[in-house]
Amino acid sequence: MGFGSILFLAFGLAMDAAAVSAARGVALKRIETRHVVLVAVFFGGAQALMPLAGWMIGAGIGPMLEAWDHWIALLLLSFIGGKMLKDGFTHDPEEADADARKVDFSPRTMTILAIATSIDALAAGVMLPMLEAPLVLSIVTIGVTTALLSALGLFAGHLAGRHLGELLGKRLDIAGGLILIGMGLKIFIEHVFLGGGVT
Repeated sequence: MGFGSILFLAFGLAMDAAAVSAARGVALKRIETRHVVLVAVFFGGAQALMPLAGWMIGAGIGPMLEAWDHWIALLLLSFIGGKMLKDGFTHDPEEADADARKVDFSPRTMTILAIATSIDALAAGVMLPMLEAPLVLSIVTIGVTTALLSALGLFAGHLAGRHLGELLGKRLDIAGGLILIGMGLKIFIEHVFLGGGVT
């Protein structure tokens, strides 16, 4: 398995993380350096560690993981998205901070999102030895690619959010929550109806 194939795999695995980062960016009034660092470290780190874990665990857990990964992703993303929706409908818009929206970037929330978007990478790690892919190069490529695309997704979501803000006012956390729940449903539908997962 050459570098081109590894990079292609990395882009595919990074798409969910980039989309979730974009959902974070939608609800932000201003992007700070810490926001970029957090999405890059958490999402890139999880995408790098999961294939390593899959590599070490081996093929034994692979089929079991594939049978339930879509349920796990759906539940985790729906949990965070639901929290954003609740905040959007219950918080007074006038209480929004003047400099930046109070989007939850806590370690707990970022860890949940990172796990939800990197479960596929664990299954991919199980397959890497079968594909004779170099472990270190694979892990570094997947992690760095995800970190970069997640940071870009954050900015892309922020730009979209500025336009959405004209329509939604200060309720962009609602839009972010809907995007996260939509991502969970997307993963679930793809795995159940296109990937032959166990429902």
